[in-house]
Amino acid sequence: MTVRRPSLRSVLQVLVAGVVASIALLAYAAYRIDAQGAIDERRQADAIVVLGAAQFNGTPGGVFEARLEHAVELYHDRLASYLIVTGGKLPADITTEAATARAWAIAHGVPADAILFEDQGRTTLESIEAVGGIFRQHGFSTGVFVSDRTHMLRVLRMAADQGIEAFGSPTTTSPTDSDASRHGKALLHELAGLAAYYVGGGRLIDDSATSTAP
Repeated sequence: MTVRRPSLRSVLQVLVAGVVASIALLAYAAYRIDAQGAIDERRQADAIVVLGAAQFNGTPGGVFEARLEHAVELYHDRLASYLIVTGGKLPADITTEAATARAWAIAHGVPADAILFEDQGRTTLESIEAVGGIFRQHGFSTGVFVSDRTHMLRVLRMAADQGIEAFGSPTTTSPTDSDASRHGKALLHELAGLAAYYVGGGRLIDDSATSTAP
């Protein structure tokens, strides 16, 4: 009995089909990231959650400050009774993103007893897992999540997987949206982050609650 080997043409057809499928999947994921980032779902909720970003000795960087400004605005609009701040620190840091965010929020009119926090998360996933614990501890079920536009799809997916009814309200003033180059880099970062989350539970890359981006 003669076993026929696949022809070179057949192999190439399979490879081309795989490449086309991969490109189509990436294009769809990029579309979903941009589409979610364009939606503001602000509404009444149990808590407002703001994702951490780079801070410098207690001073939030531009990306982080844009997130904090938006989150505090939502709090003052009385969308929730609690503000949850997140983020740990890099080895050389003297304070955490959560501590920086808490101090910034208090300085901008949020009562200290209205602020809850997690200060251990080194990645988005770690922070969202810790937020899930805070929600369960306090009996919360709904949350408005604040981050950059490109970050929202991944944040909301992770929050939903923690059993949170999550809504996104992205900041519109982040430096990541200031030019096409920064937006493109942020989009590529999110594509990698989503792939890591779906393939390996989010632990294949150490992404960014503790970002060094200003």
